Amino acid sequence: MSRAVIQAGWDDVPHISDEMIERMTKGMAPHTADARRKGIPSLGSGAIYPVPEEEVFITPIQLPAHFYRACGFDVGWNKTAAIWGAHDRDSDVIYCYSEHYRGQAEPSVHASAIKARGDWIPGIIDTAARGRSQTDGRNLWDLYEGEGLSLVGADKAVEAGLLEVYERLSTGRLKIFSTLTSTASEYRIYRRDDKGRIVKKNDHLMDALRYLVMGIEHAITKPVETTFSRPAVGDSVAGY
Repeated sequence: MSRAVIQAGWDDVPHISDEMIERMTKGMAPHTADARRKGIPSLGSGAIYPVPEEEVFITPIQLPAHFYRACGFDVGWNKTAAIWGAHDRDSDVIYCYSEHYRGQAEPSVHASAIKARGDWIPGIIDTAARGRSQTDGRNLWDLYEGEGLSLVGADKAVEAGLLEVYERLSTGRLKIFSTLTSTASEYRIYRRDDKGRIVKKNDHLMDALRYLVMGIEHAITKPVETTFSRPAVGDSVAGY
């Protein structure tokens, strides 16, 4: 038997006027009112990041070369996720501009996709990768470094990380390109249960985002390639 889910909000109901919506949303938190208006299901006891999507997700912009780059990286067999950020240190704004989201693939597959975005960009990775791979018992950290990735251990202080991400979101210092559709999907359902615990389901990119934000000091600019030519015979150069 086939099934379908139809999502409808107040904006889809012709007989609900703007005045009625204003009256019904009076006193609601902004994220709750936004969810009701758009027909987004209420999940658990509340969103971890109660900041409306339109304040977070932006139309992609051109990112200057002098912005510092890093990648938050959450590894696993069922799902491996990565999110890239560009840090404008003058305004202290992080722009998340690319994502990788794939399950059940070997490290070489993920590494290839990650290096395609820039093999010089440091990956801030879950330190659990220093443990054993479920597939062959090898250290995942070593496997990814062997594939040519530059890795840094992530700060895994969960509550401190959540607070740092939330503060950036709520003050406009963390923006996410609207093209990051998997990130948007996780953002909408990232929540706590009725006991205040994080719902650990479909949150791989949210973990990667936290690693990125907490480790943004590791971000670097693209190294400048230099070439050195030995002077031709007869040229006068100091030191020769």
